[in-house]
Amino acid sequence: MSTSLVTGATAGIGHEFARQLAARGDDLVLVARDTARLEEVAADLRSAYGIEVEVLTADLTDPEQLGTVEARLSDRDRPVDLLVNNAGFGLKGGFLDNDIDTEQRQQDVLVRAVLRLSHAALGGMVEGGRGGVINVSSVAAFLPRGTYSAAKAWVNSFSAWAHGEYADRGVKVMALCPGFVKTEFHQRLGVDRDSSAPKALWLEADRVVRDALADFDRGRALSIPSKRYKGIVTATRLVPRPVLQRFQSMGRK
Repeated sequence: MSTSLVTGATAGIGHEFARQLAARGDDLVLVARDTARLEEVAADLRSAYGIEVEVLTADLTDPEQLGTVEARLSDRDRPVDLLVNNAGFGLKGGFLDNDIDTEQRQQDVLVRAVLRLSHAALGGMVEGGRGGVINVSSVAAFLPRGTYSAAKAWVNSFSAWAHGEYADRGVKVMALCPGFVKTEFHQRLGVDRDSSAPKALWLEADRVVRDALADFDRGRALSIPSKRYKGIVTATRLVPRPVLQRFQSMGRK
């Protein structure tokens, strides 16, 4: 029996990770800010799959609450076999349109939480010679799209390094880089899905997670779901940066 901890587990990609891991038979530790939604998701998964589900209410921008999740990951008596760093949010405005505290909160979730939770989890995993971390990044990591892209580029770089560092000790680390996914992400951002990107670019969360788990099982360091996004990422390595910058507003309207 394995135990997986998923942050941002009440909606979107995080919820789909929780569901598919439960279907595999994993016990779960679910982390999110909304206790009521956490309890609802936990009850549904217990009923559907007969697994154990623990809930941790935590705002990952708050150091004390983040520390609670770190402590759970560091608990050698209750080891976590898979950490899914999924929690995150975007900002609609440009860098100078947002106050710096708002920008900092975004970086706290996208970078600091990933750093600290990975550190807490990897210690026990490396000692035990098994386990893994999936860091949910974004195709935006390959594009010049402000501080969100910069944070996701860090996630990619960190994940690639950790994969190389710990793979030979039995621990896998992978970055998942989806593009536009049909979740609450853009609704919370306050943008219209239909006008923000072509329909052909929108993916279903269940397919994204299914492909990600298959790539993780294969030991891959990077998962880019769908041929269309693999093609886009390949193109970003060939297209001049000034051309790429013309697409920086996509997904924000």
